[in-house]
Amino acid sequence: MIRVENIYKGFNGTPVIKDVSAEFQSGQTNLIIGKSGSGKTVLVKCMVGLFEVDSGSVFYGDRNFTTMSRKERRNLRTEIGMLFQGGALFDSMSVERNVSFPLDMFTSKTRKEKLHRVNEVLERVNLSGVNDRFPSEISGGMQKRVGIARAIVLNPKFLFCDEPNSGLDPLTAMVIDQLIQEITEEYNITTVINTHDMNSVMEIGENILLIHKGEVAWRGTKDQVLHANEPELEDFIFASSFLQEAKAAMLGKK
Repeated sequence: MIRVENIYKGFNGTPVIKDVSAEFQSGQTNLIIGKSGSGKTVLVKCMVGLFEVDSGSVFYGDRNFTTMSRKERRNLRTEIGMLFQGGALFDSMSVERNVSFPLDMFTSKTRKEKLHRVNEVLERVNLSGVNDRFPSEISGGMQKRVGIARAIVLNPKFLFCDEPNSGLDPLTAMVIDQLIQEITEEYNITTVINTHDMNSVMEIGENILLIHKGEVAWRGTKDQVLHANEPELEDFIFASSFLQEAKAAMLGKK
């Protein structure tokens, strides 16, 4: 579990995150949703230490991340997997080398041990046999699956996904959502997903946090979304649905 308590974060005197407290449960897909500029990305960056909070605390289990030394944070990061928007694969590296990168950075495993682990996670994301291919040689959906394989190669306890469905068609996005949810349950990972994809909310939103103007506007589950009496949530649903319909129309013209 990850817990944030009374997080504040601002830039140049302007508050962006204002007194946010939340819990993100193990073995569940925890979604942070909100319109562009709502502060959800800043919140996630505070949670992983890319931004230092102005006040408040971030706990990984019972460990206070905000008071850790640099060495302690580095040790904790071996328990954290990251799936970046767009995949963020190294173009000059093969799939195998991309997935092996965290093993090279954080472990002293032999080459044989690394290859065994790489093949394990590639098989788990249904990409066996693509080791020698390069990112430019595989589809966008496959690149996302390589990104997932890299994110879980260290057997993380915590997984952060930044807009995992960005740039994907609806069917491929659904496959990625299902894969993330399966891996979360299978390995009992605390998964935090930053998204504005309403389809993801309704498919895998087990624990949802809506951020509006830097504050928690609503929290609940996918089963509670359509019955919630919250104007900011209704606005988010409408805006998301409109964008998805426009995207589908554009894809249909191609």
